[in-house]
Amino acid sequence: MEQIINTLRDSKKARWTALIIVSFSMFGAYYFNYALSPVKPMLESILGWNSSDFGIYTSSYTWFNVFLFMLIFSGIILDKMGIRFTGLAATLMMTIGTGLNYWALRHSFPDGAMIFGIKTQVIISAIGFGIFGVGTEAGGITVSKAIVKWFKGYEMALAMGMQMSIARLGTAVALGIALPVAKTYSYSSPVLLAFVFMLIAFSAFVIYTFMDKKLDASIAQSKNGNSAEDAFELKDILFIVKNKGFWFIAILCVLFYSAVFPFLFYATDLMINKYHVNPNLAGSIPALLPFGTIFLTPLFGTVYDKKGKGATIMIIGSVILILVHSVLTIPFLNAWWLAAGMVIILGIGFSLVPAAMWPSVPKIIPEKQLGTAYAVIFWIQNIGLWAIPLLLGIVLNRTNPEVTPNKLVVKEAVASAYKQILSDKVYNLSEKEIIRLAEKASSSTIDSLVQNSTYEAAKLNTSDLESLKTSITSGTANALSAINREAGKATFNRDIETKTAEAIYPIIEKTRLNLRYNYFFDLVIFTSLSILALLFAFLLKAEDKKKSYGLELPNIKH
Repeated sequence: MEQIINTLRDSKKARWTALIIVSFSMFGAYYFNYALSPVKPMLESILGWNSSDFGIYTSSYTWFNVFLFMLIFSGIILDKMGIRFTGLAATLMMTIGTGLNYWALRHSFPDGAMIFGIKTQVIISAIGFGIFGVGTEAGGITVSKAIVKWFKGYEMALAMGMQMSIARLGTAVALGIALPVAKTYSYSSPVLLAFVFMLIAFSAFVIYTFMDKKLDASIAQSKNGNSAEDAFELKDILFIVKNKGFWFIAILCVLFYSAVFPFLFYATDLMINKYHVNPNLAGSIPALLPFGTIFLTPLFGTVYDKKGKGATIMIIGSVILILVHSVLTIPFLNAWWLAAGMVIILGIGFSLVPAAMWPSVPKIIPEKQLGTAYAVIFWIQNIGLWAIPLLLGIVLNRTNPEVTPNKLVVKEAVASAYKQILSDKVYNLSEKEIIRLAEKASSSTIDSLVQNSTYEAAKLNTSDLESLKTSITSGTANALSAINREAGKATFNRDIETKTAEAIYPIIEKTRLNLRYNYFFDLVIFTSLSILALLFAFLLKAEDKKKSYGLELPNIKH
């Protein structure tokens, strides 16, 4: 007998088409979220950023959401104004924030320029990232509510898993290509690509609004009159915040995501510094995590849809997090293949928890309050995503205080030699080109030292550093003097980079200059967060047993 389609969401083709269209916005968002993470070493060696600066930048994603309560307002706006209005506003803010971030990275600010004691370039980049964060989080809750709207009573966990897979494909692309793109073109090129993705995301949501409008019309005309749901009221917020199950899932969310997302911010740099992975390939290892979740999250979502066991799935995922971060913390386990294996296993854990967590929220909170409920969860999550990256950057900087200054010593010494030797008219190079060549050569040499050198770093005093700087400058100048001036531009550029590395590598290695970060204490933080996540996963399962939310029951009802 032919199935009767009462509303547009009863059409399998329509609801899956709608899902794919809204998922474009999250693909672009997840790409930009990690576009600069693999480029961290270049930001340090070229722009003079340190780990605290990078921590400020990564934590700025949450500034406006947490401290100005923009996420809470976004949830209320979503429940009051609807998916179409909120989604368009969100994708527009994502585009504006990305554009501001790109401008800040490309703009030349005066040396020593500060705002509130923070480098001007860092603070403006951070503001752009914060505006982007407002749009992304508003977009995230909008997409989540849209999925509930289209898939209620159908494959909701699978749909949410598919949306997360498309989003994490953006993360995988960022981690995999950002550094090679930056080295080929410019450190800001990954952000320019993100801006293009944001324009596509906005256009996709414009298309979605027409589908959403048709869905509303079909619901209004359906035989069952399902559109007569009570409207959201501000007092409904009290219902949400007084729900103990809601708080358990919200706290589990912030702990779980704080043990994964900030890890990805630093993972490429970790692979270079601890596991001696080639910088051009280092992003490929953390990229295994989102690539794994692309396939596994929908799979686990299907299991939850058909078999249930949502709370149990979250417990298993938390146990996996503890295992992975514990192994990565052990100092003498530094084989790259072990790191790759742990990242793959982490991807399994990262697939399990979200696949069960997000479809569980509608079992605890009524649909008319879902926008605000998701907003509060995302707001709490954003507190963690603000505090943890900032904490990680501070801890990394304070436990490795000499690394960034040492990198600047190398950069300044190489730049000095380049200005001495390459400034004459024979080479016909502008000052800007000379600086760019020096930045690229010093960055490449530092990366090679961190990857390949095995010496135990020595702590150098000021006079030793000045002596080292002089040696690097003179050694580089001598090496450049022997280069063939008649070579073509490409050959010339390659030769000066090679000669620079050959000249200064043994000088730095002999001095035992510390250029490598020790991530031990940051990894201890990740392990602690994972243990706390397991505790709240057990509390959530106990609360489900007491209140009968149905977290262990299947989602598909017909």
